[in-house]
Amino acid sequence: MAHDYATEVADLSYEQARDQLADTVARLEQGAATLEESLELWEHGTALADRCELWLTGARERLEAAQTASARTAQARAAADESDADA
Repeated sequence: MAHDYATEVADLSYEQARDQLADTVARLEQGAATLEESLELWEHGTALADRCELWLTGARERLEAAQTASARTAQARAAADESDADA
């Protein structure tokens, strides 16, 4: 039965997943692993890459939400300033 790497990496921070992914890639690039070890490294690396992507997607969504909120605040201030100027 295959190892459940997705569950194993589910609690990693972005930095932890990124660092482990870099180590995994380095081990694969050495080419010294057996075929079975290489497959395990590949599966682990894929789970780590997915975890990093999840973090990055969440960060992108938070940034977009913050930018939208900031734009709305700026529009509200501009409207209030315009209303005050008309009064």
